[in-house]
Amino acid sequence: MKIAIVTLDGFNEIDSFVALSILGRVKADGWSVQLASPQKTVTSMNGVEVTAQQPLSYANDADVVLFGSGTRTREHIDNPALIDELSLDPARQLIGAQCSGVLFLHRLGILPATATTDAKTRPLLAATGCLVEDKPLVAQGNIITSGGCLSSQYLAGWVIARALGLDHALGILEYVAPSGQKSSFAKTAAEIIRPQLNVPAQPALYC
Repeated sequence: MKIAIVTLDGFNEIDSFVALSILGRVKADGWSVQLASPQKTVTSMNGVEVTAQQPLSYANDADVVLFGSGTRTREHIDNPALIDELSLDPARQLIGAQCSGVLFLHRLGILPATATTDAKTRPLLAATGCLVEDKPLVAQGNIITSGGCLSSQYLAGWVIARALGLDHALGILEYVAPSGQKSSFAKTAAEIIRPQLNVPAQPALYC
């Protein structure tokens, strides 16, 4: 399972790093989690410079592609060179987007008819004609959207659950949960992730 976390200048550290850490805890043959970027290095919204592990084109062949949010999302989606480098297929890939990352799905023509996002992006998402739900996760077939920075833990959990089963995902999420809250956190995660597994795509899938 090859996982690409699309990480661009101005990226939100929580989105990229939390997903990277949780998904990287999976120990399974062929499981690989990589930060993908069009540049050799990218700088986060708080000035953290990171070296990309893979070029952006890695996302096209990955089994899972995740888009996080950032302060420069609208600039990136208006960059034809960047968008043209992405050729994703929800029929063969799991594709996730968090907060303003959902705008990439719209620009790529794969935004589901129902999705979620953060409060700041909500008006932009609603303007596309998409039904915006007030939930941490909303899945339509192989596409998953998440809302709020800390929803990254549920987004990562959903990916693990789709690939290896919900019990495997909950085991990892419970491990990283705060002491004294492990059982309650795992219970909450299960309540959020379970309904979003094996959700068929709507007939009118894209906005």
